[in-house]
Amino acid sequence: MTTSPQYSGTREGTGGGALRAVLSAGERPPHTTAVAATVTHLWRAIMAFKHFPVQLIDIVLMPLIFLLMFTYLFGGAFASSTGDYLQFFLPGVAVQSVMMMTVYTGTSINTDIHKGVFDRFRTLPFWQPATLAGSLLGDVVRYVLALTTTIALGLAMGFRPEGGVPGVLLAMLVLIVFAFAVSWIFAALGVVASEPERVSGTSMIALYPLLFTSNIFVDPHTMPGWMQSVVKANPISHAATASRELMHGTAGFWDVGKVLLGAVLIVAVFGPLTMHLYRNKNAH
Repeated sequence: MTTSPQYSGTREGTGGGALRAVLSAGERPPHTTAVAATVTHLWRAIMAFKHFPVQLIDIVLMPLIFLLMFTYLFGGAFASSTGDYLQFFLPGVAVQSVMMMTVYTGTSINTDIHKGVFDRFRTLPFWQPATLAGSLLGDVVRYVLALTTTIALGLAMGFRPEGGVPGVLLAMLVLIVFAFAVSWIFAALGVVASEPERVSGTSMIALYPLLFTSNIFVDPHTMPGWMQSVVKANPISHAATASRELMHGTAGFWDVGKVLLGAVLIVAVFGPLTMHLYRNKNAH
């Protein structure tokens, strides 16, 4: 026996009405705000510490290894004593510790894209840039951890900042702002890279020459003239100088201003670029 079209339509109409009645019976949940979505992704980034504790090696151990190794192996050669070198080196290695962390945003974004998590996020009704914003803010937590552990060990080793606690806190704040800006560069790389290994590999190729051709490790006055010009033009040198002078209470307005202005310019360029790349990635 076949069902008549009239009967089939009646049944479908009745079922559709019942479904609409069920769906309209309760209140619709409120739309997620941009702030709420960002906080959710921030919490997701923080929870990565629980599921991937190996990150603590880069965040905590690497800066400490550099601090101990350079101070006690090379400090006597670079300065009159390891104690004098520590006063010079610790503010610089604080810059290195946060610079190494800036790669994480790009790597995590690319991992989400590579594993399909990005496609799942794309189907959900929330402010899509919250993924980027939450990851970038999650990196701020890494910066705070790395700076805190590095400075704490330095104090235990004999580092004595003449700028006191205010100078150290201001230096940490400036470095966090600078690192947050630099992380936008690697976030853009994370959106366009084909795989996470490309992000980390390319980032290290760019970062290591900048770190070692800066004034983090040695005073540029000991270098040849042409190398001094390279070091002085390096933005990481500006960050190290600001950190050093803030911690020792000798910072001038322009020493800190150059770093903050550079951070603003980086965000002004790479912030919109990263968002543009991300939106285009969403459209495919």
